[in-house]
Amino acid sequence: MNRRESLRAIGLTALSTGVLLQACKPGDNKTETASTDKAVAEPGREAFEVERNKNLNNIKFFNEHELATITILADIIIPKDGKSGSASDAKVTEFIEFIVKDIPSHQTPMRGGLKWLDIQSFSRFEKSFADASATQRIEIVEDIAYPNKVKPGMQQGVAFFNKMRDLTASGFFTSEIGVKDLEYIGNTPNKWVGVPTDVLKQYGFENG
Repeated sequence: MNRRESLRAIGLTALSTGVLLQACKPGDNKTETASTDKAVAEPGREAFEVERNKNLNNIKFFNEHELATITILADIIIPKDGKSGSASDAKVTEFIEFIVKDIPSHQTPMRGGLKWLDIQSFSRFEKSFADASATQRIEIVEDIAYPNKVKPGMQQGVAFFNKMRDLTASGFFTSEIGVKDLEYIGNTPNKWVGVPTDVLKQYGFENG
């Protein structure tokens, strides 16, 4: 899989609003007051949102081996190329770590999928996915990256890879690197230089 094949497989539908929306729980007035100063430093967020995110960031879900595996897999999905950085350059690993705490329904599928990946790797190569060679990793990924070509017994791996691909795309394309990769400019100020000469001429004002 090269970068462009990965992006075609991901598609813009991977940017699901369910992944991007944060689950917000109201806090009491005391918490909101205590967090006001920090909230000011994060425009667009309420004090209780800042406090909630801080609490989630203080919790660790994945262990170091799982994080290393996520980083490797994310960079296989969106590798670095001549145009922009890789998924890990865009801090996708940190994004996924946060999302599984923010949306707990991701936790079991992700942890189970990482375990499935290691079992496959140990079965084939007698080593974990993270310790396997680049060629060996791609061999496993090729078996689960294309749902329409899935082999018998690979369904769990396909489901995991689909989720991993969606989370990777969501994390990447909501990062500064990802937005630049899309070449999305958004609203930018224009400079008024007057009515175009051909329009003035059309209405007889070229000498006005």
